Amino acid sequence: MKIRTLTCFLDPQQAPFSESLTNLAAFAAEAAGRLQQIGFTLQTLRLATTPFPLWLGYKSLAEAIPLVKEWEDQAETAGFAYLSLGCALPSHPEAFEWISPLLAATQRVFLTGLLTTPHQQVDFQAARHCAQVILDNAPLEANGFANLRFAALANVPPGCPFLPAAYHTPGQPPAYALGFECADTILRIFQEAQTLSTARQNLINELEAVAARIGEILTPLQERFGIQFYGYDFSTAPYPQDWCSAGAALEQLGIVPLGGFGSLAAAAFLADTLGRGRWKRAGFNGLMLPVLEDSRLALRSAQGHLTIKDLLLYSTVCGTGLDTLPLPGNCSQETIFALLLDLAALSLRLNKPLTARLMPMPGKQAGDPLTFDFEFFSSGSVMALDSGELNGLLAASQIMDVQPR
Repeated sequence: MKIRTLTCFLDPQQAPFSESLTNLAAFAAEAAGRLQQIGFTLQTLRLATTPFPLWLGYKSLAEAIPLVKEWEDQAETAGFAYLSLGCALPSHPEAFEWISPLLAATQRVFLTGLLTTPHQQVDFQAARHCAQVILDNAPLEANGFANLRFAALANVPPGCPFLPAAYHTPGQPPAYALGFECADTILRIFQEAQTLSTARQNLINELEAVAARIGEILTPLQERFGIQFYGYDFSTAPYPQDWCSAGAALEQLGIVPLGGFGSLAAAAFLADTLGRGRWKRAGFNGLMLPVLEDSRLALRSAQGHLTIKDLLLYSTVCGTGLDTLPLPGNCSQETIFALLLDLAALSLRLNKPLTARLMPMPGKQAGDPLTFDFEFFSSGSVMALDSGELNGLLAASQIMDVQPR
């Protein structure tokens, strides 16, 4: 198990960016040293702000780009590998048009768009904007990689340590959260267990022990620096090798291949186990199934066993949603819009956070093989997006109220 990220959060409207950055960088550097001393590998330090439309105010895009580039440079110099500027908001629809230009001007900046409102509504205009952003991002970098730095968010609260979803609560003091790469631990425990109950209890025990051990060394530090702790996110973040695969962990429970019947039960068991652990929670603490970041998921999707509808189904029992899905390069705005509506409606009806990080592959069709010269991606193939364009009442609507069960 590794710590994928220690993510720090700040509100540029509460204190100047450089001032907050200095304090957070000092805290993060000391925290990283202490974590290393007790045997934890910390992969990255990351930084996240409040939603960018709130602090950019009345600046023009021409003014915003150099400011964002300056902050990106300052964050990197301070030791933060990536900077999330939070989400475009349905209440600020013009902000969605800034996302692709800001991504094109930067290399380490992440942005998101929010599909839902605080009033349990799916905002159709925001969903269409996000669909267009995904299409506009696709040609910005080779293999559609600019979409690695963008996600559409549905019902996602502040404080998630994983990017792109990370953003801070407006008006709150600086904070931090921890996100883990623990698919290897889950797989090992499932391999060693003789029963489901043993597997569940052993996993809970190990994760609770990790949280307690880290809390002992970081609590005094966060109090000294005056930084709040959002919590731990033990989502099943993988590495693209079978020894650290969330897909392999699910198959270890008895489903081969993943995507067949029984897969939903396996997903529910793992998500429920994570839900029973006693630790301070931030982010998802759920089933994370990023197709291209997980060797077994990439394999099963390439073989045709695992589809986009399967991944949506597994999200019903707790997941992060749709992550690093390779889509055909000729996707239309309307087909992506329809998929985002399903994700947003699901998140509100089940009262859970879900995200969509979709990656149209320029020049590729469904079924085309994919290989990447990128350490964190596995080879796979383009997934079919079997969605038509909406018509009737859904096509004509602007808002859909969805109350939770």
